[in-house]
Amino acid sequence: MQHFIRLTLLAVFFVTAFSARAESIADEPKVEIKTSMGSLIITLYPEQAPVTVANFLDYVDTGFYDNTIFHRVIPGFVIQGGGFSQSMQKKATGAPIKNESLNGLANRRGTLSMARTNAPDSATSQFFINLENNPRLDAAFGKPGYAVFAKVTDGLPVIDMISRVKTHTFKRYQNVPKEPVVILSIKRIAD
Repeated sequence: MQHFIRLTLLAVFFVTAFSARAESIADEPKVEIKTSMGSLIITLYPEQAPVTVANFLDYVDTGFYDNTIFHRVIPGFVIQGGGFSQSMQKKATGAPIKNESLNGLANRRGTLSMARTNAPDSATSQFFINLENNPRLDAAFGKPGYAVFAKVTDGLPVIDMISRVKTHTFKRYQNVPKEPVVILSIKRIAD
């Protein structure tokens, strides 16, 4: 009888844990990034990066990212966008946000992180997509990292295509695609 009770309690625990994770996954918002080279579906992680996700969605909801570009493409490393127009004019942004790089998420292939300056709490609108695992971008030993807040859940071939575009130096900016890779829009989508 005690064995049956233990098994029942164990089963209840696993069902509860699975249900909680399934509910958590359902609560993870998704956006579609339509680019001039194809579309990506992105799943956001508000539980691990609440400030970063709220900031990103504020820019999404106002249409800020529409017709911006991926202005930095470094094969085997990252593609970065969300801050420049097609003519390489920097867009005005909101205030910088708190760095959430200690959230337990790693800069792995297909994850999105916030771009920033050397100051940890300087991220605004720009983000990057990791083309490979980039552990050197993670927080470590009291060193702030780059805050992961989302992951490409559909469209990895698109980021690989973008990673192969020809780049050049434009004014003071390096690794700029010769032909603009345009972010046509970023919109929330339903599951």
